[in-house]
Amino acid sequence: MNPELGTLLITSEQGIGKITFGHPQSNSFPSSLLNRLAKGIDQLAADVDTQVILLQSEGEKTFCAGASLTELLAITNLEEGERFFMGFAKIINAMRKCPKLIIGRAQGKTVGGGVGLLAACDYVFATESASIKLSEISIGIGPFVIEPAVTRKIGTAAMSQLSIDATHWQNAYWAKYKGLFSQVFDNAEGMDEAITELLEKLSDYNPEAMKALKESLWVGTENWDVLLKEKARISGKLVLSAHTKEALKKFRK
Repeated sequence: MNPELGTLLITSEQGIGKITFGHPQSNSFPSSLLNRLAKGIDQLAADVDTQVILLQSEGEKTFCAGASLTELLAITNLEEGERFFMGFAKIINAMRKCPKLIIGRAQGKTVGGGVGLLAACDYVFATESASIKLSEISIGIGPFVIEPAVTRKIGTAAMSQLSIDATHWQNAYWAKYKGLFSQVFDNAEGMDEAITELLEKLSDYNPEAMKALKESLWVGTENWDVLLKEKARISGKLVLSAHTKEALKKFRK
């Protein structure tokens, strides 16, 4: 297995589905892993034995470092750029369309597209070390694809703060206060105990009631298939600029 492609583990037991992604570069996302994750969400969404889904990543320090900088630097045309950012759009749309509630587990820092993933979860557990940052504008792109999901969760004012002050980390309690995180814990052990307790409860609830709840929580997002594609095209164009390429090289170093 090529470690640069990342890893994805999907399991389902006693009504609880689990999706675990990983990448040696701080759980960042190359396009192949983005596409596999979207398909994994669809897989558990269609599984009649799965009642609730946990989305988590490998390791202890970082939940997700966002897009793969190596792959962003390799983009040479608009089609490639749009296709890459559509990877994030596909995941967010798969999560909002999934009839099962998706619980997020943030054990550490999260950047860019990873913040979008957490925003697309229906309920998020985090540790105190789970600071967040939207660094996209600092490298010449902008968080356009994930913006609708993040704004839906934390509001326009907080989204503006995150995206404009792009080099500043906001701590986990800021994220909880703004609505991105549901619960914050001192350590991963306490967080995991609470996650297990909630997952076991949800796996025993009426699936039709949870499906109806999920649909009601996402009312008003019916146009996101088109909207996020438009956003992906914006990012796909910006990543081609000489300014962005130079900024990406400096950022990677």
